[in-house]
Amino acid sequence: MKTVTILGPSQSGKSSLAAALAGLDAGKSQSLRLFGETAVTRFNYLDQDWAMLDCPGGAEGLAQAGSALAVSDAAVLCVPAEAEAAVLAGPYLRLLEASGLPTMIFINKIDAATDRTAEIAAALQTYSAHGIVLREVPIREGGEITGMVDLISERAWAFKEGERSALVEMPDSARAREEEARAELLEHLSDFDDHLLEELIEDQKPMSDELYDVATKVLQHHDLIPAFLGSAAQANGLTRLMKSLRHEVPGVEALTDRFGETPVAVGIFADQIKHLGKTVLIRAVGQTLKPGADLMGAAIGSLVDIDTKTPVAQLAPGAVALTVKTDHLALRAPIYGAGDAIDTPDWAVPHKPKNRVLLSPENERDEARLSTALGKLAEIDPGLAVVQDPHSGKTILATQGQLHERRVIEKLAEVFGVTVATQPIPPALRETIHTTGGTHYRHRKQSGGAGQFADVVIEVAPLARGAGFVFEEVVKGGAVPRNYMSAVEAGVRDALAEGPNGLPVVDVKVTLTDGKHHAVDSSDYAFRTAAKAAVREALAGCKPVVLQPIDKIAIHVPSVYSGGLMPLITGLKGQVLGFEAHPEASGWDVFNALLPATAEAELFRALGGATRGTAWYEAELDHYEETFEPVAQLLAVE
Repeated sequence: MKTVTILGPSQSGKSSLAAALAGLDAGKSQSLRLFGETAVTRFNYLDQDWAMLDCPGGAEGLAQAGSALAVSDAAVLCVPAEAEAAVLAGPYLRLLEASGLPTMIFINKIDAATDRTAEIAAALQTYSAHGIVLREVPIREGGEITGMVDLISERAWAFKEGERSALVEMPDSARAREEEARAELLEHLSDFDDHLLEELIEDQKPMSDELYDVATKVLQHHDLIPAFLGSAAQANGLTRLMKSLRHEVPGVEALTDRFGETPVAVGIFADQIKHLGKTVLIRAVGQTLKPGADLMGAAIGSLVDIDTKTPVAQLAPGAVALTVKTDHLALRAPIYGAGDAIDTPDWAVPHKPKNRVLLSPENERDEARLSTALGKLAEIDPGLAVVQDPHSGKTILATQGQLHERRVIEKLAEVFGVTVATQPIPPALRETIHTTGGTHYRHRKQSGGAGQFADVVIEVAPLARGAGFVFEEVVKGGAVPRNYMSAVEAGVRDALAEGPNGLPVVDVKVTLTDGKHHAVDSSDYAFRTAAKAAVREALAGCKPVVLQPIDKIAIHVPSVYSGGLMPLITGLKGQVLGFEAHPEASGWDVFNALLPATAEAELFRALGGATRGTAWYEAELDHYEETFEPVAQLLAVE
């Protein structure tokens, strides 16, 4: 069995293409949709079994694409027949470039194309370091595309609506374009084959079989990316594409070369299904798998076909099946050995999720169930992250976008019976002081029995931004015994947890300069209480100011959109640091800026519209900066 991933931007017709290719099996295909978005279809074509992985389009779908490509023998990038839409394919071409996976491009909806195929290929080439070469050219009649010519076999086909194309004589109107495009294709192929180069130099006409062999070699080595034409909706160009996949795509043994070692199996997609539990779609690689076989240090459960009903007695290398109730398998590390997982390639790891909300159960009694459910979902969804908010202690759900967030919430309710509420995450504001101050505080309490007594003299001073917190003592003569110093410091930390503005206090130095104790009534508790009260009193008189976090943002963006990011960043009160060409990704820039963390959620929302969903960013805390906006306004997140 060979496995191919079909991916592409939204509205490119990739799902129609996947269904149409499977339909060549005369309706004998089987399909399964996991987690409501990713689909696997198994079918047979010319006595060979195939698994087609259909990843969702759009920016959120890229999180699924990495896992799919990591287990596939090849990929088909489906793009619309518009030169302007080539930028939408940029993120996918970048991912495919990094993967090194044999890749074909299918220019879909060619019957409605308004641009020349050469222009479309040239626009796509902007985002690929590997050459993109046309394997077919269209036949035009009266300004409309009515068929295509295969540049290797030099055979022509006429399109028929809803039917397979018919073999026809090449019209004279297409011959000049065919000869030009064929010469260009042969020139590209000869760069990777010396014998073909010699034939071209000697003006010999290569045989079609030889050219197909060279085309197979360059595809499997990911030297060139061939582009095919057609219309999935009209069933045109499908047989040509499928036959090329059949003859040119390598088998499962090529996975070993990409991983550098031989895994036993690889995980593709997974789901939590009610009354069934964790279900993982796996592909056997290094050996035949049977139910109960050891994988990742434990036995797997039963194996079933993708109809979720038919038992699978054994899974030959290359074949796919579902494991049922195999809780120890996770897509966080989807490449499985007999004992440990094999490291996932960096390119297959999804972008860190940036759509973040606080999550809480609507019923407080579901707190433990929510934690368990989120843990199980995180195991099967590599694009999901679940962390704890260090300030409030609440759960933070991080997803690839709002649709992803909605699917997770629906899954929590449907499978685990936990309904949740979401709310924005307040920014991590801090406060500090401008001036030095001090206070003398005495804690005394007598309530029968042993009393409480502690006397401290505290000095508070500002430190440089980012210096954090420093505590020291300069008490002389044992006025405050050494055994109480840790209690004093603990009290200081208690006070700094919530300053005059209700925010954590940073960048201050607190010094214990003097004090008194009582031989009977002094205690750790008394000195901790006195230190806390003294620092709070001192901070109030030291001109406290609010600090907001400033993040350093690196936006990965197609070059055509870089200029449009400048007004976006400045409109969010950010500072543009500049942009430069990406050192490895063709057609991409890295746009650097400083941005208040309070504006990051707005950046996430606006970036999709400004770049048509193609850009993403990385963020890290750079520094804290004084702000004069009211705390209430800063905390009023939408």
